[in-house]
Amino acid sequence: MTIMTFGRAINTGLRKAMENDPKVVIIGEDIGALGGVFRITDELQKDFGAHRVIDAPLAESAILGTAVGMAYRGYRPVCEIQFDGFIYPAFDQIVSQVAKLHYRTRGRVRMPLTIRVPFGGGIGAAEHHSESPEAYFTHTSGLRVVAVSNPQDACTMIQQAIACDDPVLYFEPKRRYHTKGEVDEDALEDALPMDSARVEVPGTDVTLVAYGALVQTAREAAQAAEDDGISVEVIDLRSLSPLDFPTVEASVRKTGRLVVTHEAARTGGLGAEIAASLTERCFYYLEHAPVRVTGMDIPYPPAKMERHHQPDLDRILDGVDRVLGRPNSLTGLED
Repeated sequence: MTIMTFGRAINTGLRKAMENDPKVVIIGEDIGALGGVFRITDELQKDFGAHRVIDAPLAESAILGTAVGMAYRGYRPVCEIQFDGFIYPAFDQIVSQVAKLHYRTRGRVRMPLTIRVPFGGGIGAAEHHSESPEAYFTHTSGLRVVAVSNPQDACTMIQQAIACDDPVLYFEPKRRYHTKGEVDEDALEDALPMDSARVEVPGTDVTLVAYGALVQTAREAAQAAEDDGISVEVIDLRSLSPLDFPTVEASVRKTGRLVVTHEAARTGGLGAEIAASLTERCFYYLEHAPVRVTGMDIPYPPAKMERHHQPDLDRILDGVDRVLGRPNSLTGLED
């Protein structure tokens, strides 16, 4: 085991994938000599050469278009989107081409393409630098979408994504880049499958579902609730498409209560899909309607306002109070 930051764990996973397969190439803006704006690809161009770590123009559609051609030719390209809000110029390439080529060719063409997307807020940045666009892609058939929450998953899941023959959007929470944790660099063979959720904290009273940066906040909420005599089971989704419904369903059948939290806007967000699906699957087990704790339905706010926009410990605990029928922000402080 090695202690490393979240960002270094991704770098380690990329390095291992490149060492194991000469067909793995990385393409993105400023990823070579600079090592990326977050230094995630630091030293990779020096060690593997400019023909495998490719500095691209500031044109996301060109990055994805080039990667499609590489995938056609048998390579396994990894595209870095510098910031979440910069992905939209490549949206047409991703949803109209990348997601459909396997189906369009009746399976004759594979698209082993990984798209790294630093996402979410919490770094004091402006709009286009703090967004959560994951729901656009979970809505698109033909794409796999994952979100990592800790250094170990960051290292292993980037390797799993690159090895996958399907296109994968790999969402990494930029505000956790400096979070440290233990990483077993050789754990790939024994790692949890990329499309599986994980029970982070076992519990019996409430199921709390999160992904990305909010998994850490959810764990903190579970600890705070425990001090108040409430047992919260925290589930890290890890895979956003496909969703691991059996894991979440088993938890909700046990607890009878569901809270879903994410940074993205509430309307049309992943939380709505989870709430609706679990209501269909677990209706007779539910003691309360599912509750969503999300970002607001507004464009991402200025940096000084983002703490009011993002779900935090207090808002998540308020959601737990709501599903338990305890006094909350909707009912007031008193029964």
